[in-house]
Amino acid sequence: MPNQIIKVAVIGSTGFVGLELVYLLTKHPKVKIEYLCSKSHPGKKINLFDKRIKKRLPNLINEKKVKWNNVDVVFLSLPNGNAQIITKKLFTKYNHLKFIDLSADFRIKKPKIFKKWYLKEHKAKGLIKNAIYSIPEFTEKKISKYRIISNPGCYATSIQLVLKPLLMKKLVKKNSITIDSKSGYSGAGKNFLKKFDANNFFNSCASYSVYKHRHMAEIDQELRISNYSFNPHIIPTYRGIISSIYIDVKNNKIAGKFFKTLKNFYKKKIFVQIKGLNKSLGTNNVLNTNKCQITINQSINSKKIIIFSAIDNLVKGAAGQAIQNMNLLFNLKENKGLK
Repeated sequence: MPNQIIKVAVIGSTGFVGLELVYLLTKHPKVKIEYLCSKSHPGKKINLFDKRIKKRLPNLINEKKVKWNNVDVVFLSLPNGNAQIITKKLFTKYNHLKFIDLSADFRIKKPKIFKKWYLKEHKAKGLIKNAIYSIPEFTEKKISKYRIISNPGCYATSIQLVLKPLLMKKLVKKNSITIDSKSGYSGAGKNFLKKFDANNFFNSCASYSVYKHRHMAEIDQELRISNYSFNPHIIPTYRGIISSIYIDVKNNKIAGKFFKTLKNFYKKKIFVQIKGLNKSLGTNNVLNTNKCQITINQSINSKKIIIFSAIDNLVKGAAGQAIQNMNLLFNLKENKGLK
């Protein structure tokens, strides 16, 4: 549908991810934003919440007022548990409508596992089979068969882009992986200060959810690994994630093989950049982009490979990846509106 204008509704427009999504959608040449929804701020203008949004857009409304026959795709940027309820109401009634969910509601294939990690009964169990968990670099040939697109978590994205190709080639032992990730505070949502000790928050780094972080459910499911360590941290910056992945290896010559494997896997993937061997990496070059940058490093005094993966948690980790998925869903170039 290259010439089609895609009519969009965004439910949950005023959170960190929702605002990023709206901002990026205003830059997309094939998108018309028909509805912006917010239960908390009906009647208000979206640019009151984000001054970057210059385009004239519809005022915020409750999603119950949306005329769904006028919409091609709905983005759901809501707290976990809400998207499944809305999707269940609309899925059968509006056969043309496609759903891109930025929460965890359709990420986990087994309802019992969803309940274990999210402490909620799934309200749309019958629709899980109609959803695809989609990191576009892995799903681009399958995504068109689905109407519900589940956008992965930000940590899980940064980790899978490194490990999945290596595990596919059986270069990594599943019980030899340690993951240390650091994220800007936007990853914790608008109420982040209620989730952490606010004392000196903007001058400190804090570990959290080490015992049981919810993105581990995605890592378990998609990579089929279980005996690994994942340690997330919040750092005093607004956006960006860097994941440091430590892999035990038998010899010091395998770093080059890791590099060649990832370089070859992503050679036609425009958003993933393998930057080199034994190079440091930061989030500075991925902020406000849909890129993931990766470097492979060999520790001089141990048999460990250290792989760094950097993304913007609000873009490649959320809103940008959702638009990348939309582009593939509507047969557009995947970088449309994301250059």
